[in-house]
Amino acid sequence: MKIIALEVEKEGLAKTDFGAYLKQEAAAVWNLQQRNILREIYFNQNTHTAVLVLETNSTRQALEILNELPLVQAGLIDFELIPLVPYDGFSRLFKNREE
Repeated sequence: MKIIALEVEKEGLAKTDFGAYLKQEAAAVWNLQQRNILREIYFNQNTHTAVLVLETNSTRQALEILNELPLVQAGLIDFELIPLVPYDGFSRLFKNREE
């Protein structure tokens, strides 16, 4: 299952609150990529928050994996998860016009 995970920073924090965890976070994200769980990662240009594309068996598994990240463990961020399913709209092109 493909899942988009959008980072949500906790309110009231300063950028300096993150500094002690960033190297550990990068190592943990690298590990997820090497395990073929993390397929893509970006920063939202407007907010500089992470956008991850994960491949897991379920949304629950994705959440369990993300909860192990150092920034989550430190209580600095959470994730909004968006499960994806394949686009099936092309089938409309091949339906009988009378249907």
